[in-house]
Amino acid sequence: MKLLIDFFPIILFFVAFKVWGIYAATAVAIVATIIQIAYLRIKTGKVETMQWLSLGVIVLFGGATLLAHDENFIKWKPTVLYWLMGGALLVGHLIFKKNFLKSLMGAQLQLPESVWTTLNWAWTIFFAVMGVLNLWVAFNFDTDAWVNFKMFGGIGLMLVFVVGQALYLGRYLKEPEQTSAKEPGNE
Repeated sequence: MKLLIDFFPIILFFVAFKVWGIYAATAVAIVATIIQIAYLRIKTGKVETMQWLSLGVIVLFGGATLLAHDENFIKWKPTVLYWLMGGALLVGHLIFKKNFLKSLMGAQLQLPESVWTTLNWAWTIFFAVMGVLNLWVAFNFDTDAWVNFKMFGGIGLMLVFVVGQALYLGRYLKEPEQTSAKEPGNE
């Protein structure tokens, strides 16, 4: 269910683009993101910082797209989000000497410090590359190709990256220890 909620605005953006075009799709994405945030706030009582940031970026760049009637603004939106996320990881590591990935996921994963550092750098680089790749597609192909890339290429690359991360992390995760209780009569 969480995955559907996370992808709700992009799915609606894609469908609206195919039916009505970029400007209607942009308006739909803004409204869908507002609904997403409201739903999360009501349902869980909590909205993550990145979700608030995403709302701000879609309202800013989507609003500029609609007001200026210029689709280039909305094409910048994914890049801005990617670079903000990568930049936060980079600033956290270099300036605050804090690994935000470890802060976020450290309770669920017990990993050596060097692995956390590798993950932090991998995500930082991934976000930087995704931002550049989005701009390359946005400004070297037509809008339809960019929307298809945003829906399938961006999500597909993220999935491949996450699977790669899981494979990398697999060698560092420990199996839960089995507790063997002595059964009566087996002594």
